[in-house]
Amino acid sequence: MSTVQQQFAPAPLDVLIIGAGLSGIGAAHALTDQCPDKRYLILERRAAIGGTWDLFRYPGIRSDSDMYTLSFSHKPWTHRKAIADGADIKRYIEDIAEESGITHNIRFQRKVISASWSTEAALWTITALATDPSGNEQEEVYQARLLSICAGYYSYDEGYRPEFPEEQVFKGQIIHPQFWPTDLDYSGKRVVVIGSGATAVTLVPAMAKTAAHVTMLQRSPSYVVARPLSDRTAQSLQKWLPMPTAHRLTRWKNVLIGSFYHRLALKKPDFFKMRLIQMAKAQVGSEVDVKHFIPSYKPWDQRICAVPDGDLFHDLRAGRASVVTDTIESFTENGIRLSSGEELEADIIVTATGLKLNAMGDVQVSVDGETVAVAERMSYKGMMLSDIPNLILTFGYTNASWTLKAELTSNYTCRLLRHMDSKGYRIAVARRDPAVQNMPFLNFTSGYVQRGAHVLPKQGDRKPWQVYQSYLADKLTIQYGRVDDGIMQFK
Repeated sequence: MSTVQQQFAPAPLDVLIIGAGLSGIGAAHALTDQCPDKRYLILERRAAIGGTWDLFRYPGIRSDSDMYTLSFSHKPWTHRKAIADGADIKRYIEDIAEESGITHNIRFQRKVISASWSTEAALWTITALATDPSGNEQEEVYQARLLSICAGYYSYDEGYRPEFPEEQVFKGQIIHPQFWPTDLDYSGKRVVVIGSGATAVTLVPAMAKTAAHVTMLQRSPSYVVARPLSDRTAQSLQKWLPMPTAHRLTRWKNVLIGSFYHRLALKKPDFFKMRLIQMAKAQVGSEVDVKHFIPSYKPWDQRICAVPDGDLFHDLRAGRASVVTDTIESFTENGIRLSSGEELEADIIVTATGLKLNAMGDVQVSVDGETVAVAERMSYKGMMLSDIPNLILTFGYTNASWTLKAELTSNYTCRLLRHMDSKGYRIAVARRDPAVQNMPFLNFTSGYVQRGAHVLPKQGDRKPWQVYQSYLADKLTIQYGRVDDGIMQFK
């Protein structure tokens, strides 16, 4: 590949959005609807809309959040499935982009590599690598008044992939779900899926439909809960009410129920854990030892895995799949030898071992010539970073639908822009009080969070620097709180 001279965009934008996934398309829709006078572009490193839902192509890929909260409030979810597969979610995002006229504002195959803020000019200068169909690259430079980073929280180039002893002797295929081969034929094959998180519990029942047998090999158990594939309340409301009203009521119903159970889990973890184990035991029956679904951690110390209509449990009961809790001693020619001495035979091994976290899509950020270390900054209302002007960072919930927080964030962006216009301001920056103490951005014990804690920003020990995992608290703070709150400073 060759790199040619820089190409400059003709005039500064009002907003430049990085990423054309759920968050980026949501941010663009909010601008189109609430700030129609603003000029914006989306830079997307891939060749298609969808983000996560375009990247991941493994069997059964789906959301473990219900679609009435994963969808946006402005576009009701009309499908019967409350737990949707990746292809349907991708089409939903594409429909929003087409209907809102967003698509023509997307520049595909633009990988943003740096963003530099100038206080004197009150502008961001963004450098991206554009790739043409022949694979040639050229640098493009854009300028924008505000930078909206909607690039997610994990690396698209790397998954978390630990190395196991003697991998090279295994005669079969080793596959990471993030890079699923399009031509993989696993019908009639013996499959071992290493992992116990959302990806693993999705893969196992999907592959078990045609594989000879699928074994989920976990180092430690996760909480797994069966959820209805369809929401009967939503279906009933849609029969009697206009779709927007039915969608809004279902959305709030699910938000409030989810919030109630999350608070209950935090207040009474032992009771909640016992109830989750009882539910799992009822699902697996006497054929499967429930020990495989009894984690050592408290509920919501890690995300709870949801399986639609209990599909994983059905396959375990039917013998099409099995679960083993053990550690890996080494790979062998024909599979995996466990620390217990047992050997799992496999033709295909899937390493559903997690994500590699990053911050701001690996974009190198600088302010007035000084490189910014994101991990040294503090998150303001979970959306902006201390002492970095005119930058919005979209980061969703770990205990609820990503979109709930993303939508609040995009609406706040429009509020902020309108406020700045009304006062004649060009710069908005959250200035950190040195007395505010650092705390971890996420209070989660999941492996991918612990591994990536060093790249995430911090949160503080008081408002407005706290990162709530609560839609209700955020809605009150973000949607109804003052923009000019004394912490946000304007010039």
